[in-house]
Amino acid sequence: MRTAALLIDDDGRLAELVTEYLGQHTVDVTVAADGRRGIAALRAGRFDVVLLDVMLPGWDGFETCRRIRAAPEIAAVPIVMLTAKGDDVDRIVGLELGADDYLPKPFNPRELLARIRAVLRRATPSPTARPRFRTGGLEIDFDAREVTVEGRRAVLTHYEFELLGVLARAAGRVLSRDQFLDAMKGRASEPFDRSIDVHISNLRAKIEPDPKAPRYIKTVRGAGYVLVRESG
Repeated sequence: MRTAALLIDDDGRLAELVTEYLGQHTVDVTVAADGRRGIAALRAGRFDVVLLDVMLPGWDGFETCRRIRAAPEIAAVPIVMLTAKGDDVDRIVGLELGADDYLPKPFNPRELLARIRAVLRRATPSPTARPRFRTGGLEIDFDAREVTVEGRRAVLTHYEFELLGVLARAAGRVLSRDQFLDAMKGRASEPFDRSIDVHISNLRAKIEPDPKAPRYIKTVRGAGYVLVRESG
């Protein structure tokens, strides 16, 4: 089964190399030279993953990522950001805006392929997952990969959904960053544990009535995070 990837990058030579390499490994690449064209392509077709360069003409990659996540019809597509700088600030900004992963340039095409496969594995429901989980007004449908809060659908990225699933399956227990990373192993490629904090912050913004005073995902200082059990 082939994968459809959208590469948003204005580097023609890189696009040619990536298209050729990934095409040999069951990934069909469509190229858009800027953010506007990329979003138009996303709305017009079906893509399994977006490869998004930070340095783009017009909207940069961060603005393009923000606009993708703000559009409900395309918001759930996994995004791998490509950055020439590769420093922690760019990585964290990308994660805060909803990117699922990132890869600094120059990169080995084989590593890009591995990261694509990782974000796609996150979209595959765990065979041990319960069909539904509920605590208070928060409900997770694992089969449909949908989350609702007080009946309102929360649009999560694939990584955010997986993290919430890890919390739900351990509801009532405190999980450390190391435990999160162990639980995501094989489905993610997180290179530094502080990124977990960024994803948790993003999750709270989407599911908490007041993210500054969390009701569902509590921080246990010095230990980690816990999903609170409440009666429905």
